[in-house]
This record gives sequence, structure tokens and C-alpha cells, in this order.
Amino acid sequence: MLKKTQLALAAALSLAAGAALAQSQPVIGLITKTETNPFFVKMKEGATEAAKAQGAKLLSGAGKTDGDNAGQVTAMENMIAAGAKTILITPSDSKAIIPAIKKARDKGVLVIALDSPTDPTDVTDALFATDNYKAGVLIGQYAKAALGDKPAKIVTLDLFPGHPVGAQRHNGFLKGCGLPAPDAKSNELGKDAAVVCMADSFGDRAKGQTAMENCLQKAPDVNVVYTINEPAAAGAYNALKKAGKDKNVIIVSVDGGCEGVKNVGAGIIAATSQQYPLKMASMGVEAGVEYAKTGKKPSGYTDTGVMLIAAKPVAGVDSKDVKTGTDLCWGKK
Repeated sequence: MLKKTQLALAAALSLAAGAALAQSQPVIGLITKTETNPFFVKMKEGATEAAKAQGAKLLSGAGKTDGDNAGQVTAMENMIAAGAKTILITPSDSKAIIPAIKKARDKGVLVIALDSPTDPTDVTDALFATDNYKAGVLIGQYAKAALGDKPAKIVTLDLFPGHPVGAQRHNGFLKGCGLPAPDAKSNELGKDAAVVCMADSFGDRAKGQTAMENCLQKAPDVNVVYTINEPAAAGAYNALKKAGKDKNVIIVSVDGGCEGVKNVGAGIIAATSQQYPLKMASMGVEAGVEYAKTGKKPSGYTDTGVMLIAAKPVAGVDSKDVKTGTDLCWGKK
């Protein structure tokens, strides 16, 4: 009888310990723009690994496409209902997401923007992201140096109107090219006579290809293509190759993902500004765990780094080679 009582007591203690552990386990939500863009796939991988290492439970969700604010709002509401005390989000719409973020913070939820800021930026507790204006400047400087004395005839394949990341990269690129450009705070896309065509790619390969095909109708003598990211760059290259113009055009981009760096090595992309989504994600999870344990919140902007990767270095522009880019792609050690 005593033995049975002891066993029952041990089982009860074990169940209580398990319940206490579940109760104390930090619940963190990650909401990305899409589930298909390689950048966000890697961000989710990084958050998953960090949560496992930190003993946290990760919930994940995303919009159906880049720009799907309603999908992100629904994901946030569901995560908070499921007990998330920290939300990590890459806002698709920097303004439309604000009411949902304010509602979450009013409930005591820590909200950190990853990769993309809100507008205004202080709506979230913190921002962990690339300096997107600098990323644009680096590839603009490279394109200008690579062109030499040739007058620039530029196509820009942008994100979509009004998005801070799209504007910062575009305007930084123009500045790097030595052209008039708005500053890093502007969400308006700069324009110059050297830009012969501007089109929205939504950061998508197929849409990037269509946009490039349309721009080639307007500007068949293009010699530089700026793209918002590497999926759009791959689409642009397909269009240029199809038109027999792939050898005469400099394509520059942003991401520095493993596939993108491979394309730099293959001569498809001339140069790319590498960013580190694995780092953004792991920093976000660590901050969420710290908040759960101590109540301490991060604040302000943390620059997660950017580096120019190019197969062919150009005079006056600091860049790293393809091997370095491959070793560091997505932020892996």
C-alpha cells in the first residue's frame, strides 16, 4: 500500500512539474511577410533553432503574399490568444499593421520588428534589421564603378509603393550611383533621368521577370538593373537572357542568400548586399526569452550588419569575395 502511495505521489509530482514547465515556457510568435521567400524561410529556421536552444515555444505565421496585412493581423491575434508574450514581425504594410501592434502592446505583449520597420518606427518596442539605405548605397557604388565612363541607363525593379525597405534600398542605390536621392527617412522613391524604367516586382521572381520584360520594351538599351532582392534579380536575368541582353547588363541586388551568392559566382548578379536574417531571428527570440524571465524589454534600432559581395572587385569600393559570401550566407557561422 505504501509503495502504491509513493508511486502515486511521484506521478503527481511529475505531472505538476510538467505543468509548471509548460506554464513557465516562453511563447514567442514569428510573423513573416510570406512563407516562400528564401529570406523568410531562413528567418523561420533561425527562430526555430534559437527557440529550441532557449527552451521557448515558437508559433509561426505569415501573409499569403508580400503586402498581405490582413493575414499578418490574423496571425498576430491567433498567437496572442495562444499565449504569446512576444511577437516578432516583418511588417508587410508599415502603416496598416499599426493598430494591431498597438492592441498587442496594450495587452503587455513585447513587439519587435525584424528586417522591416513600421512607419513610424517607434510603434514597436524595438527593430532588429539591416541598414537598408546603406545596402542600397553599396550596390549603387559598385554599379557606378563597374560602368566606368559609360552613362548609366538604369532599370529599378522595386518592392511596391510606400514600403520603407523598398524606398531605403532604392534611394540608397541612387545615392551610391552619385545621383540625386531622398534621404533614408523618406518613403518616396527617388527619380532621375538616368532611371529609364521603374517597375514593382513585389520581391517575386515571376513578377520580376514580367517587370523586366516590360521595361525592355521601354528601354532596350538598359545597362544597369537594380533589384529589391535576389528572387527579383533572378527574374530580371531570365528576361534579359531571353532577349539576348544578359551579357551587357550589370545586375545588382540585396540579400546575399546562399543561392544569390552562387549567382554572383556564376556572373548572373554582379554584386549583392548581404544581410543576415538568422541573426535577426535569434536576437528576437533571445529578447523574447529575456522579457519572459525578467520583464526587460529591448528598445530602439539594432543594426544587424550588411556587407557587399562581388565576384569582380572594383576600384574604390570595398567588397568581399564569393567564398566569404558563401561562408556567411543568411548569417550562418
